[in-house]
Amino acid sequence: MTRRVSEDDGDPARLPLRPPPVPALDAPWSLRLVTPHDAATVHAWMHRPHVATRWDQAWSRERWDAEIARQLAGEHSRPCLVARDGLELAYVEIYRVARDGLAEHYDAGPDDLGLHVAIGEEDRTGFGLGTALLTALAEALLAADPACERIVLEPEEGNAAMHRALAKAGFVATARVRLPHKVALLHVRERVTAA
Repeated sequence: MTRRVSEDDGDPARLPLRPPPVPALDAPWSLRLVTPHDAATVHAWMHRPHVATRWDQAWSRERWDAEIARQLAGEHSRPCLVARDGLELAYVEIYRVARDGLAEHYDAGPDDLGLHVAIGEEDRTGFGLGTALLTALAEALLAADPACERIVLEPEEGNAAMHRALAKAGFVATARVRLPHKVALLHVRERVTAA
């Protein structure tokens, strides 16, 4: 197993030198980095029951302000908003797995990218948008970062809708992992190289 590394480990050669990319998505999708002004949107989505039960981050507005500022100031994770046809519908965190606790649960490569995805607009769920979004994100991340060999997600074990969407988007469930805050299924989408 690869253990998580951080700036404090004293071995910068083990760390990916780049923060995770924020790739451009093909229309009708768009992806942009969150700004401090977006904290109200993220805060509202995290309080919606369909998100709150899975993310367990129905925090105060002040805590979300601080969390977004922390992520924007660091190199581990990139908080983003996703829109489809110009309408924002999802919050996404793109992160380097090697800098995350998830790295302790599988043989993480130094450039693996992880995703956390929350479709905040409940009326836009159940129509295949999750599958389409996951496909678009995976393809864009692999194109934006040639060193990345895998995209991973670790949804809660009981999140059947997410597991179905990931399978349809080309991800494979590879392991059951016990994380501090949940039991999850690790889903991996590998880079496909032409033969």
